[in-house]
Amino acid sequence: MRIALATLLVTGALSAAADAAEPLEYVALGDSYAAAPLVPPPDPAAPLCVRSLAGYPRIAAEALGARLTDVSCSAATVGHLSGSPYPGTPPQYDALTPGTDLVSVTIGGNDTGLFDEALRCVNILPPPLGTSCAERNTAGGTDRVAARIDAWAPVFAGVLDEITRRAPNAEIFVVGYGNYFRADGCHPVQPFWKQDANYLQGAVDHLSDALRRMAEAHGAAFVDTYTLGIGHDTCAAPADRYIEGVAPTSPAAPLHPNAAGARAIGGALAAAVRAGVA
Repeated sequence: MRIALATLLVTGALSAAADAAEPLEYVALGDSYAAAPLVPPPDPAAPLCVRSLAGYPRIAAEALGARLTDVSCSAATVGHLSGSPYPGTPPQYDALTPGTDLVSVTIGGNDTGLFDEALRCVNILPPPLGTSCAERNTAGGTDRVAARIDAWAPVFAGVLDEITRRAPNAEIFVVGYGNYFRADGCHPVQPFWKQDANYLQGAVDHLSDALRRMAEAHGAAFVDTYTLGIGHDTCAAPADRYIEGVAPTSPAAPLHPNAAGARAIGGALAAAVRAGVA
């Protein structure tokens, strides 16, 4: 009897150890900030999503030893989480299951029109030979971009609730948008007047703050990518940039993380996951 009991105890201990060694099931959701378009190598499983195999989800997964299902997609909006963005490309939510242990998500830049707004802010020539997007968007005393972000924030709250519904056992990490412009920008290195560079970075920060607030209210963790990007913005020397400028100097889409940026963001996410499960 004692031998049988000992055998059961040892077997149970080995089974528990095997279970503990199982890699985390990690699902990455989001837009091009996660997908890292044009950063080599491309993901052949998602040609229409222009997703990289070196985006921050892949970096984090490798650091954590996690089993990754990356369904992030360039140009994604919240609507593409529940609906297919392209023929043959499933909705991102379909990757979530009760067996999912970890979810990361970056979304909102396309829903709120921030990327398109940045392109409308480009001014190659110095003032006054152009128009200021900061002045245009705040004319009449209302910041129209900030208002769009505020109106969208409850939609993101619904995203977090849906992730929890589909993956009830998962820890959720919301990855914020980063440091695009230092104070006053760097015209003409990046073609944004100083007031417009400040305005755009303020809009990015406002969106990240909305993501942070919704994360905190819905039991998710927020991963800040602004602070790690200080000194690595689009105005930095090309070798020091984490986010590329309007004319990229390394393989990446304009105004998106490059390979170095993806590594830094992925490292920050992995550190946040470790801290959260410690």
